[in-house]
Amino acid sequence: MPIHKVEICGVDTSTLPVLTNERMRELFPLVHGGDKRAREEFIRGNLRLVLSVIQRFAGRGENADDLFQVGCIGLMKALDNFDVTQNVRFSTYAVPMIIGEIRRYLRDNNAIRVSRSLRDTAYKALQAREKLTAKTGKEPTMTELAAAMELPREEVVFALEAIQDPVSLFEPVMGEGGDAVCVMDQVKDEKESDAAWLEGIALKEAMNRLTERERKILRMRFFEGRTQIEVASEVGISQAQVSRLEKNALQHLRKYV
Repeated sequence: MPIHKVEICGVDTSTLPVLTNERMRELFPLVHGGDKRAREEFIRGNLRLVLSVIQRFAGRGENADDLFQVGCIGLMKALDNFDVTQNVRFSTYAVPMIIGEIRRYLRDNNAIRVSRSLRDTAYKALQAREKLTAKTGKEPTMTELAAAMELPREEVVFALEAIQDPVSLFEPVMGEGGDAVCVMDQVKDEKESDAAWLEGIALKEAMNRLTERERKILRMRFFEGRTQIEVASEVGISQAQVSRLEKNALQHLRKYV
């Protein structure tokens, strides 16, 4: 199901309202006081924030309705834990909460299995990170997180990395003002590029057009690193003949490649 569709979970996204910061400040005390109408207005007024977050997970084949519902859970958690006394915009606080909720959902539905103990450590770390974020208004560092959990930093890092959801090599990581740059473009092996592969095929075809002796001389000279004198001794000809045959073979290669 496409991420960019107009209707998600029965909600016409084109008609969603957007709350001003002033209106959100007015609603916060009402929401935290238990006013259900104020809570509904606040959540509905921030559904576009959820939509903007799930765009980041486009291209993974996930159902947009499912991601939207999970994102809404993250939005509600952010609203319940948001501290109005902190000088932080609600969207700044909510976005990491929504992303975290979606990532947890994707990890739980991931085909790659992680050991129970490692998963438990990772989930405890995620809960601790949420609490510290709610308390300080900013995401803690790994050192601060490990200290709060009373665990070695390496153990926390390893646990969190183990439950990271796989990223497609074709997932765009940058696409402003031109063609999208994918993960593959950042990690590809330049030595094994398409161009190098085609050059290898062309070289192989060109080598097949040489005589057996010419191929042997070039193989010994350029693939085995032998000197002309060593080649001459093994092939049973003079060094001058090796030099002439090598020169002719290279000229043929340049013509065929």
